[in-house]
Amino acid sequence: MASALIALGLRKGDRLLVQVEKCEAVLTLYLACLRAGVVFLPVNPGYTVAETAHFLTDAEPALALVEAERVAALAAMGARSMALGAFLAQAADSSANFADPDPAPDDLAAILYTSGTTGRSKGVMLSRENLASNAEALLGLWRFSEDDVLLHALPVFHTHGLFVATNCALYAGASMIFQRSFAPDAVLAALPQATVMMGVPTFYTRLLADARLMPDLCRGMRLFISGSAPLSPATHAAWRDRTGHAILERYGMTETNMITSNPYDGDRRAGTVGMPLPGVEVRVIGPDGAVLPPGEAGAIEVRGPNVFGGYWMMPEKTAEEFRDGWFVTGDLGAFDAEGYLSILGRSKDLVITGGLNVYPAEVEAALDDVPGIAASAVIGVPHPDFGEAVVACVIASPGAVLEEAGVRAALRDRLAAFKVPKRVLVMPEFPRNAMGKVQKAELRRVHAGLFG
Repeated sequence: MASALIALGLRKGDRLLVQVEKCEAVLTLYLACLRAGVVFLPVNPGYTVAETAHFLTDAEPALALVEAERVAALAAMGARSMALGAFLAQAADSSANFADPDPAPDDLAAILYTSGTTGRSKGVMLSRENLASNAEALLGLWRFSEDDVLLHALPVFHTHGLFVATNCALYAGASMIFQRSFAPDAVLAALPQATVMMGVPTFYTRLLADARLMPDLCRGMRLFISGSAPLSPATHAAWRDRTGHAILERYGMTETNMITSNPYDGDRRAGTVGMPLPGVEVRVIGPDGAVLPPGEAGAIEVRGPNVFGGYWMMPEKTAEEFRDGWFVTGDLGAFDAEGYLSILGRSKDLVITGGLNVYPAEVEAALDDVPGIAASAVIGVPHPDFGEAVVACVIASPGAVLEEAGVRAALRDRLAAFKVPKRVLVMPEFPRNAMGKVQKAELRRVHAGLFG
């Protein structure tokens, strides 16, 4: 594949856009790009041709590998494109002898675009060292070995499935059960052959809803990992009760790879994302820029070899996101006395009601303990008296009937009065991105006029 890329005219530093359905060839192609010095640029195959236009104009890839039915549409937009099948045929006829260019740790390895839920989608530039340092840290932390079998049902256009999961397996020489997408039937069938599974919270809630999930299926498993969105303490407890396994929750971003993790040995604390990875520094900062002590909430900042070099062709935005060498994550959190970090929400999700700060994660944790609530998302919406009002969006458990007054009453013993939602909205589902993360910006937009 590396030989075929060079034969097609790509050179070190050129971008290769890859927008295809999940298949084993994507992983080989990723490795071929690393070998050739070509920058790997994966794009969600669910994006329309119109949505893909942004990546073509912004990253200016030298070549786009896509499904056959998209070639003509991309060509009409002026992009050089090729069907993945045609490329694989060319690679099969290419030389297996390849002269590797001399790589440097800070060479650009990949560009991953953020989801772009607010404003322009940004290209995150990740170096070889960013990826390698994180994989090496996780390998030891999560005890990966050549004996492991990773159950892989995540997408490979996102850092979780492409880098966190596969890099651990590749570094360890482990095996993978590589499933095209998450399907409960297929995952349950594969569990007895696997030792590790990485997933998003939605994976675990859907499996818990299936009566076939029993301890016997998980007898050979040594580790379940969750990330990309908050895992509720209720789901953590239900999974332990059903399977005997405590899910290991961790915290990361596209810009930083993995930042923290609950321990492999020791207490995996529900509602926390654990402690910083080896070699990674994390601090919580107050409004005045001072580092806050344990127990106090503030802005999370991180630095280390895992942190990206900047946003593609956006030097001003890159400069805005760093403070004295620390990356400003945009997340709010707090350390406890034992060094476990809890994520309290995005800074833009902080609700300031009547001049008082309300952290959505705290209210969501209380909501998730209310019988009949399967999931919750807390937002702030404009209010004529308070500036913002706390509003809870909830999904009922199967067969449960939720009453707004009853939910609010259940919270009054758990939360200060200003934190109790002024409205509780019961809805069938939440808007989510490809990784299952609730899109709170969309909830705020839809309900902006709730109080007139």
